[in-house]
Amino acid sequence: MAGATGAYPPDMTRRWPRVRRRTHLGTEVDRATYRALHTASLASPALREGLTSASAERSIRHLRALLGTPAAALTDTEALLAWDGVGLHHRDQVQTLIGRGVEHGETTVSALETCEDPRCPSRHVVISPLLVEDVVVGTLAVCTPYQSGALVRATDEVAQWVSGQLELAQLDVSRTQLIEAEVRALRAQISPHFIYNSLGAIASFVRTDPDRARMLLLEFADFTRYSFRRHGEYTTLAEELRSIERYLLLEQARFGDRLQVTLRIAPEVLPVAVPFLCIQPLVENAVRHGLEGQQTGHLTIVARDLDQECVIEVEDDGVGEDPERVRRALAGDSELDSVGLGNVDARLRNAFSDDYGLVVETAPGAGTKVTVRIPKFAPGVHA
Repeated sequence: MAGATGAYPPDMTRRWPRVRRRTHLGTEVDRATYRALHTASLASPALREGLTSASAERSIRHLRALLGTPAAALTDTEALLAWDGVGLHHRDQVQTLIGRGVEHGETTVSALETCEDPRCPSRHVVISPLLVEDVVVGTLAVCTPYQSGALVRATDEVAQWVSGQLELAQLDVSRTQLIEAEVRALRAQISPHFIYNSLGAIASFVRTDPDRARMLLLEFADFTRYSFRRHGEYTTLAEELRSIERYLLLEQARFGDRLQVTLRIAPEVLPVAVPFLCIQPLVENAVRHGLEGQQTGHLTIVARDLDQECVIEVEDDGVGEDPERVRRALAGDSELDSVGLGNVDARLRNAFSDDYGLVVETAPGAGTKVTVRIPKFAPGVHA
């Protein structure tokens, strides 16, 4: 091996394969897109709460990062809510220009007064209106050292995206108000006759069976406390069934042996989250329309565990109903929907999609069976 140079002979030259560096996010354009989407996602949760000082403070730095400007601000229609970046001494000037963006309802560019700091990059301000249902509710203002058509377009696009988040926030508020109104309507539909009859039944036991009267009075108090509670869009099936048991105890005190009740509840489904007052009206309907006027009546409540779903059935052997009247009640006919079947059906569909509305099987003289399917887990649904 003497005289070997360490090099490979020409016919033995090693050829190393060319290795290409692989990136998970592709090209620079792909990475820039990802960064923009990620930054927007950071601002979104705060904006989904509506336009307030708190939400503006939490989102403005992400909006400024999205636009890459020296400073950015969020305002309502009158005052500046949050500022991020340099040039805070221009705050008062920017605030005086808010009215122009609100009045015109379109993106405007204005020159800022020259300040004492020669290094200040805030020489112009771009103001884009924020609209919710075509009404200006505020503005997005960004400061820049020079006028740029690209920045004006970018600011306008970001303002439109912010407006979309604020509209979603408004929809969330409207949805919550609607649900609260629907629950209030159900509470209002609790029969005064049930209250009077329950108190009458309790009074009848005061002398003959004071212990039972005391127990029934406590059950009545717990029933009304649950029915008129003011917190929580959802509850657990266990809590809903406890309220139903109280209701049935009070009704059995009035009907005596005329009302027979069978409960078959799978323990596995008790923690499942359900819309507040979604099963109780079905039971009230069974008692009021299915059993009243009958010599005797049998009510069966079943809750079964079915893989990823909970199935609840409320069945009575009472007088039944015309299927067409039931269809109209489920469609929201208030004259026929005396116990809120349409209300319950709409809230179930709103919470879990149209696949989870009420299924009613009935006919005159054949009793009524109402079936409810509820997913055990659903996004945004928790007790």
